[in-house]
Amino acid sequence: MPSLTATAARKDFFEIVKDATEKHATYHIHHRKGDVVLMAESEYTSLIETLELLSAPGFKERFEQAQQEVERGDTVSFDDVFGESL
Repeated sequence: MPSLTATAARKDFFEIVKDATEKHATYHIHHRKGDVVLMAESEYTSLIETLELLSAPGFKERFEQAQQEVERGDTVSFDDVFGESL
């Protein structure tokens, strides 16, 4: 993650925003009153959704069980579930 001062970020703000939105870049910006992170909204939303999933009660156990089922080949095809091919 690129790290820069607030002054440098201000100078290149539009380029930083473009990189964040088009290339999914994340920037660490230093300021004397505190640091911030700049990222695309889609990246932030994805991060929050992932944290919510991982913090859901029982998620880890269900996920590990699903991984074991896949490893055993104990799966059902999309066609069998929905009656149509992908």
